[in-house]
Amino acid sequence: MNPTRIAVAGAGYIGLAHIEVIRNNPLCTLSAIADPSPASRDFAASVGARHFQTLDELLAQDRPDGLVLATPNALHVPQALQCLAQGVPILLEKPIAPTLAEAMKLVEAVETQQGKVLIGHHRAHSPIMAKAREVIASGELGKLVAVTGSATFYKPDSYFADGPWRKEPGGGPLLLNMIHEVHNLRILCGEIVAVQAFASHATREFAVEDTVAISLQFASGALGTFMLSDTAASARSWEQTSQENKAYPSYDDEDCYVVSGTRGSLSVPTMRLKTYPKLEDRSWWKPFASATVEMVRDDPLKHQMAHFMQVIQGKAQPLVSARDGMLNLKVTQAIVQAAREGRTVQV
Repeated sequence: MNPTRIAVAGAGYIGLAHIEVIRNNPLCTLSAIADPSPASRDFAASVGARHFQTLDELLAQDRPDGLVLATPNALHVPQALQCLAQGVPILLEKPIAPTLAEAMKLVEAVETQQGKVLIGHHRAHSPIMAKAREVIASGELGKLVAVTGSATFYKPDSYFADGPWRKEPGGGPLLLNMIHEVHNLRILCGEIVAVQAFASHATREFAVEDTVAISLQFASGALGTFMLSDTAASARSWEQTSQENKAYPSYDDEDCYVVSGTRGSLSVPTMRLKTYPKLEDRSWWKPFASATVEMVRDDPLKHQMAHFMQVIQGKAQPLVSARDGMLNLKVTQAIVQAAREGRTVQV
């Protein structure tokens, strides 16, 4: 069987990560790169892929089996619609769009045309998240009651010096980081129906937030709290606990989510499970039965690419649909609104 030909538009940080995954998978091949930078032309030559200045040129001259769109956010919707019109399956990097209105326009087009569009929320392909979701869905924790989560980490001064726009509204952790957490929380606990939030910029004193405390209400009736900060010297973030991205140091004793039910709790990603062995004898004076759920740590980008090939071939529906991508953006923007207006926002 011939390898699946996959092209990549956008050879920035995440585009290069996709390219590495494609090149390491024997079932697919990197057919082309579209990016206007001279560096991308040289890189394409070094890996034996065709190079194009624009997506238009790529689609006209070397139509792939599938395409990864890792271009700037403002280009996501027009380029996705262009691929959709030509029947090219796409893996569209998150966020799905810069605005909710644009996201809804794309969702309508995808669903009307039954397009093959996978949104690049790669943590959805994490074996850790799959196992956590399996435990929760099994009912082992009982009825879900609460989730506590955190993404607390420290971005160095150079991060802001290299991109001064990150000091301005839109460049803070809410819009850059929280959308990842929203999808994880939806995977673990279901749909989010209302949010509250307090935001602060008291530490760095930039125009944009550096710390946010968030309250969440889920459709099931469960409640959640989430602490977000890019100025906290803490290891309680997915990158620093999951061990999936080797660029980050990791700590075996830290978790970033604890999901609690009426029978027990699961800490993620250590997968420490505490349950009451006798349902009729539950009490805070009684000891839990403690265990660690067996799971595999592996690169979710690798699993995402394997899934994308299944989508291309019509063997699977997208695990993260365009509508999922829109809902993640909708919840994230609701949190921004709640922090700005100081009120509960219904999603």
